[in-house]
Amino acid sequence: METKRLICIGCPLGCPMKVTLNDAGEVQSVEGFTCRKGDVYARKEVVNPTRTVTSTVHVIGAIKGEPTVSCKTKTDVPKSKIYDVMRDLKGVTVPAPVYIGDVVKANVGNTGVDMVATRQVL
Repeated sequence: METKRLICIGCPLGCPMKVTLNDAGEVQSVEGFTCRKGDVYARKEVVNPTRTVTSTVHVIGAIKGEPTVSCKTKTDVPKSKIYDVMRDLKGVTVPAPVYIGDVVKANVGNTGVDMVATRQVL
């Protein structure tokens, strides 16, 4: 049996939690959460941690002179793939106009997840 301790980020309470894993690496129990989000977060975090990645990419031909657009992964990606995502974004440029939700880079970092714009640049 293995025990991991973490602080929940599912809501503003920041509950200290204890997760017990059996010998096969499966979650046996979760203690210390005060809401369902905590239980879900702890189980996912110790077995398959994921993150939403945010960044910016260059925009070519923007009317208002805004040189970049903010973007994020459409869904979360495995934590171990964050550097792959960022490496894949290096040197990416998109032509103006860019609208919220436009795909900036498909299958970013070979994760199967698209990077999408989070604001409009004309």
